[in-house]
Amino acid sequence: MKKIEAVIKPFKLEDVKEALSEIGITGMTVTEVKGYGRQQGHSELYRGAEYVVDFLPKVKIEIVVKDEDVALVTQKIVESARTGKIGDGKIFISSIEKAVRIRTAEEDEEAL
Repeated sequence: MKKIEAVIKPFKLEDVKEALSEIGITGMTVTEVKGYGRQQGHSELYRGAEYVVDFLPKVKIEIVVKDEDVALVTQKIVESARTGKIGDGKIFISSIEKAVRIRTAEEDEEAL
């Protein structure tokens, strides 16, 4: 099993959700986060004073999938979240040792 974490622009969340639903992904965890990378934030003007916004709003999606589904899920996220502009986000993939569904005590892939 693998955990896919994708940090994307907030307005792309619905597109990603729809793309993943089309391939049978039924569950995900979504968190509103802030961060910056190469985008380095931006300057804004408020009441005549300029200030730098270092951390930009993003959305982090977490999905745990079977090993064989990783490539397809990653591809769908890239296709649906890409705008072609700086700040589109990143995808991180890591291994999951164990998963347990609390309600039924099912384990590993059955718990997904």
